[in-house]
Amino acid sequence: MEERPPWDPEAWGSVEGRPAPRAARTGPSLSSVLNELPSAATLRYRGPGVLPWGSEEAEDEEAWKSMQTSADAALQEQPEPGASRELPWPMLARRAHRQRLARDRVAQGAGSTGAQWTRLIRRSKEKVREGLRSLQPWAWTLKRIGGQFGAGTESYFSLLRFLLLLNVLASVLTACMILLPTWLEGTPPGPPAPNASSPCGSYNPGSHGLVTFATELLNLLSGEGFLEWSPLFYGFYPPRPHLAITYLCAAFAIGLLYLLLILHRSVSGLKQTLLAESEALTRYSHRVFSAWDFGLSGEVHVRLRQRLILYELQVELEEARVRRRAAVRTLGQQARLWSVRLLLNLVVLALLGAAFYGIYWATGATVGLQDKPLIQRTPVLKLVVDYLPSIFISVVNFVLPPVFKLIAPLEGYTRSRQIVFILLRTVSLRLVSLLVLLFSLWNEITCGGDAEDERCKTCGYNYKELPCWETRMGQEMYKLLLFDLLTGLAVILLYQFPRKLLCGLCPGALGRFARTQEFQVPDEVLGLIYAQTVVWVGSFFCPLLPLLNSVKFLLLFYLKKITLFSTCSPASRTFRASTVNFFFPLVLLLGLAISAVPVLYSIFLIPPSKLCGPFRGQSSIWVVIPASIRELPQTAQNVLFFLGTQAFAVPLLLISSILMAYTVALANSYGRLISELKRQIQTEAQNKVFLAQRAVALSSADRTL
Repeated sequence: MEERPPWDPEAWGSVEGRPAPRAARTGPSLSSVLNELPSAATLRYRGPGVLPWGSEEAEDEEAWKSMQTSADAALQEQPEPGASRELPWPMLARRAHRQRLARDRVAQGAGSTGAQWTRLIRRSKEKVREGLRSLQPWAWTLKRIGGQFGAGTESYFSLLRFLLLLNVLASVLTACMILLPTWLEGTPPGPPAPNASSPCGSYNPGSHGLVTFATELLNLLSGEGFLEWSPLFYGFYPPRPHLAITYLCAAFAIGLLYLLLILHRSVSGLKQTLLAESEALTRYSHRVFSAWDFGLSGEVHVRLRQRLILYELQVELEEARVRRRAAVRTLGQQARLWSVRLLLNLVVLALLGAAFYGIYWATGATVGLQDKPLIQRTPVLKLVVDYLPSIFISVVNFVLPPVFKLIAPLEGYTRSRQIVFILLRTVSLRLVSLLVLLFSLWNEITCGGDAEDERCKTCGYNYKELPCWETRMGQEMYKLLLFDLLTGLAVILLYQFPRKLLCGLCPGALGRFARTQEFQVPDEVLGLIYAQTVVWVGSFFCPLLPLLNSVKFLLLFYLKKITLFSTCSPASRTFRASTVNFFFPLVLLLGLAISAVPVLYSIFLIPPSKLCGPFRGQSSIWVVIPASIRELPQTAQNVLFFLGTQAFAVPLLLISSILMAYTVALANSYGRLISELKRQIQTEAQNKVFLAQRAVALSSADRTL
């Protein structure tokens, strides 16, 4: 056979499948083109056996064999080889790596015992994760909702499932730490008998004599009568030392559980938000080329995935359009836009101030109307007066959120940012409304903070009007939660379903337009957060309130799902779910912080009722904790009291400061690294654009020649 020179193209093509180089051509060489890249001819390692960009081509078989030898050496240097598909190498190198691993397994048997245990533990962890994912309720329902109505609507149902989990866990803790100790120490006693010698008056709950069905129904709605002396409210529980300690510890344990779970969810949502808003992986091209799941099977799954990608692309294109308009605004346009935003926010503040004053007035009017003889004689009027603050809050929350929706598009933000502002304003409206109501109750319980008032001087609270003020607080929260549930049921059963049926009878475009209803995510999320905040405030005074809220959320999930699939259509404008997945837990943390204020104030500062509850006869609710510590052995007392001294607090503060400084420094270093990687990604994109332009130019030049 005729011997060919090493630079012969056919000889190059016969060396172990290596592609033959192209014939020499006029024009710039590959090295000169790569040296003109924006990244200054950056070399990128592409695995063993592959030359970097811009390096000189080997011109004989000896060079190629030396490369193969280096590839084998690199494979031998792998201390713990992983899966071949995870290596950033070409197909040839990965195939050689896989074959070498197979030969090593055959030679060494099944591998070392440590490797076997490591592999077994990894597979066990994967199975546990898969099992936990399979235990998540409504997983397929949420996937179907996300495919048909977008990720924003799916985020609402995901939040509803999360809140249901919180309430179920709180109900379990309440049953273990409050209900069980109550009955394990004996049957709870009945209502207290009238005691004329008591300086704090008398407390006689419950109904007496023959009670009609209408009265029982009104008692069920108001939390009075037979419900007032039941495990539902604080006053039912007897004054037993162990029960008092477990009752107070249950409140702190449930609050800590809420805080940890919400923080865990908010941190995971923050990671998604930072990744989504960094614009590194959310570009249009990323969605087009890497959003599809090739493992899908079945027409339903494929269609859901297509719709989900469509909604994501709509969000990306809309936000890109808004950012492009913002980038070309002149200084005058920017000033005009910020003036409009300032004016609109002043209007929002004025509306919120008027709403808060109206709620305060309604609460004060309720206290005055309850003493009128006509109201006392008419049960229906008494029920309306009892629900007057709840009715006024519901009216305000029905009128103002649509106004906020009209204002948000005028501020020039993206759809996701508009959702955040609408939620922020409506949540502020509801939460501050709840704070105004609590302030009115505090004003009534503590006589406006005047300890020298005749009504509060004897017992430290207004014992004449509120002999068991904790139960009264629980009743107010119970009525707020019940009224919120009844309002939601009325909207679904009396408005949404009848509208769907009646509009179906209307022919033509009018019927289609009237029948179209979009699922309003901000309003629905607002209702969830408001109801959960009410539960957080009232769970100390109404221990079974989390259980009632769990039943409510379970019922609400199925009703909302039926309403969504039967009466609602996909939203015309979607928003980024990662933003609200972080913002929802953040608002929950705000609600938890707001609810902690009245509960902690009641525990530390307001004297407990002298006629009801497990803390009766104490100067404050917190007193039982130091008293129980004094009953422990001396060593345990010294340790616990040392934890509250400055000798423990100062070193703890110093250690916390050092850890925070280390965390900040580590975060800054990671931030600089991330910035550098982003710049490299931009440089790579510029390289690709430059290469594409040069390829087009060279092709045009070849055709011209």
